[in-house]
Amino acid sequence: MGAVLGSAVGDALGAPFEFGPEGAFSARFPTPGGGGEMCGGGGWEPGEATDDTQMAVLVGESLLEHGGLQLPDVFARFQRWAAAEPKDIGLQTEDVLTNGETWELAAALHFQVNARAAGNGSLMRASTSAVYFAAAGRAATMDAARRIAALTHGDAAAWEGTAVLHELVRIALDGADPLAHLPEVLGEVGAGHRERYARVLAPDWHPALATEFNGAVWPCLGTAVWALRTTAGFEEALRAAVDVGGDTDTVAAVTGTLAGARYGAGAIPERWTGPLHVPLPGFGGRVLDAAALRELAGALVTAAGPG
Repeated sequence: MGAVLGSAVGDALGAPFEFGPEGAFSARFPTPGGGGEMCGGGGWEPGEATDDTQMAVLVGESLLEHGGLQLPDVFARFQRWAAAEPKDIGLQTEDVLTNGETWELAAALHFQVNARAAGNGSLMRASTSAVYFAAAGRAATMDAARRIAALTHGDAAAWEGTAVLHELVRIALDGADPLAHLPEVLGEVGAGHRERYARVLAPDWHPALATEFNGAVWPCLGTAVWALRTTAGFEEALRAAVDVGGDTDTVAAVTGTLAGARYGAGAIPERWTGPLHVPLPGFGGRVLDAAALRELAGALVTAAGPG
């Protein structure tokens, strides 16, 4: 519940600060716990979640409806959502979902043509699948992460980053410290990608050391791990993530997934969950609130079984 709700809260918290400068969040809200942080802006209502959470919900509901991973169904839900013109959708994701190709080919062909597909768009939606597959163990959850990521991202770098996130969530939900297990998790990363992930997940890495904009998968995941490592609670971690600037909604959503899994739903401030809402374009005008996200998370755990 903490992982799913935490991701959504991070998404909505960071959305108004997207593409803004470093430190903008603390400049506006200098006192932790002072309130008003779900401020809205930039086209977003206070507490409104973006495409990050919308796509996570679609993944989760597909898993529940089919009792497991049905990639064609997940892709079809993504397409239906994209056709409804959501407020925000990544350029790469939009192209893959609207290029007319089948679910098996759309992302691969996009990558073949553009040679760039390592965005953070598969990380941002991973909270629900990470919760669902956690009970199945390391190999299964990392495999599922790669397969879901590949629906929209043809670059294996995005698959590996999403697999790492899935595994870190599994470790946290198992009651262990995900940061302490990073070396062994990195051992499961594809050989061609291991060194780069080891660099951004290292204890001495800082967002200022990023070599790409944090809309890329490496610094996005690295920043989320850094925020978890350098803070002592959910709220502090989210503040640190948003304060980095750049792609703040997704960086905070990934941070919220990790911090929520580690600290639990009870650590998420009620003043952040109260206004939270997740529109689902293309799905009959549905809007999920925090209670609905809690219910979704619970259903994902129940459906997954004991593993």
